[in-house]
Amino acid sequence: MSSSTPPSLLTFPEALSDPDAWLDPFDWYAARRAEAPVHYDDHRRCWDVLAYEEVKTALGDDETFSVDPREASDYRSTGGEQEFLLETMLFQDPPKHDRSREVVEEFFRPSAVAALEPRIEDLTHDLLDDVEGDRMDVVDALAYPLPVIVIAELLGVPSEDRDRFREWSTTMVASTDGDGEGNGDLQQRQMQAGMELASYFGELIADRREHPRDDLVTRLVESEEEAGFDETELLGFCMLLLIAGNVTTTNLVGNAVRSFAEADHLSGFEPDALGPAVEEVLRYRAPVQAMSRVATVNTTLGGADIAAGDRVVCWLGAANRDGAKFDAPDTFVPDRTPNQHLGFGYGTHYCLGAPLARLEATVALRVLFERFDLLEVETDDLTPVRSSFIYGVESLPARIERRD
Repeated sequence: MSSSTPPSLLTFPEALSDPDAWLDPFDWYAARRAEAPVHYDDHRRCWDVLAYEEVKTALGDDETFSVDPREASDYRSTGGEQEFLLETMLFQDPPKHDRSREVVEEFFRPSAVAALEPRIEDLTHDLLDDVEGDRMDVVDALAYPLPVIVIAELLGVPSEDRDRFREWSTTMVASTDGDGEGNGDLQQRQMQAGMELASYFGELIADRREHPRDDLVTRLVESEEEAGFDETELLGFCMLLLIAGNVTTTNLVGNAVRSFAEADHLSGFEPDALGPAVEEVLRYRAPVQAMSRVATVNTTLGGADIAAGDRVVCWLGAANRDGAKFDAPDTFVPDRTPNQHLGFGYGTHYCLGAPLARLEATVALRVLFERFDLLEVETDDLTPVRSSFIYGVESLPARIERRD
């Protein structure tokens, strides 16, 4: 690795740098975890945490493991989009994180999210109405547009701009291969995407100051003094909500259909059974496979001595396949119970949008099964989303037969 390259850009383990390996990383997780629950990677200069209890410990201890990458001893700023996003609750430790989260939490509480179900169902039907012929791409036709329209409406931005949102979001969660090839090009594209998205929301924030509405952006603007936000934090918060609000659910829906297809469950589920099946997808193929932390003090985790300033990568996908926690961890069991997966993280930074993602996925899948007698997914030639922490596929082609 070049000494001039920011280590934070080299987040893929070398063994997972090949797309086929990232499409199915679970054997690598198991092999590494069998050696030890915590490993140091000299190339990436970070610790990989792969066992359930150790991942849960790291995610649950904010004092020992910070979410702020600037705490890392080898941190180098890359500017652009990272500077905006670093000022959001995603990279804030308590108590600042808690104050930021409180600003928008009311929009994502289960009771508030439940009121969105009729709109989500209508949108799902509308999207499937647009599918022509006997084939569809589950990602392009449904898994991507549905959550981006929902989060756009919550934010108060035009859902017609969703193609731009997709391009920006995909660029900003992308990662290079483990050997660092293409780092410079990716960094440049991410900076450009960050500036374009910041400019987009800058105009929207200015408009909401003059013309407030009942939406998330207005709520953020009205909370500037209450939460102590400055302009950079406002922009970063809007960007975070847009990106996180669509990327996670897109891949949850895609991963669900892929998992159902492989386990021969595409005949559908009874309504009461679909919820547990979605939870099993969150365990079996979590849309977020990894979360990063930085040790703030010298500490020991899983028998490894970690120094203050060391970066730590908590592999949710590995923890969710840990046989010490789950019976038959590599088998998709749609009615698995109990199912204490870490698909949405754990602790203070447990996913704010988890109730919304669960509802969107459950409604989308329910309507999908209601609309089609046949949904035959082609899983032989898939391309993974190229990100070091987001897990899914770029497209998911299927043959369909509509229900009369």
